[in-house]
Amino acid sequence: MAKEEDKIQVEGVIVEALPATQFRVRLTEKDYHDHEVLAYLSGRMRKYYIRILLGDHVRVEMSPYDLTRGRIVYRAKKPNEVGGEE
Repeated sequence: MAKEEDKIQVEGVIVEALPATQFRVRLTEKDYHDHEVLAYLSGRMRKYYIRILLGDHVRVEMSPYDLTRGRIVYRAKKPNEVGGEE
């Protein structure tokens, strides 16, 4: 399992909502441009009932071992705010 410092954090946009709090996210970082990943909500976002809608800008954590799946850890209030801290 990847350690905390090994995880890759990238920004993206929600393009599809799937069952069981899973989402398809299109990445917007220049290295991963137009790459889509399947992402689920982190436990903290579920705990505090943070809603995710189509078109929301989010931060996704991915393991370096599987770049097709990730965990949504932050939802930006405004599109240019994704880089901000929680």
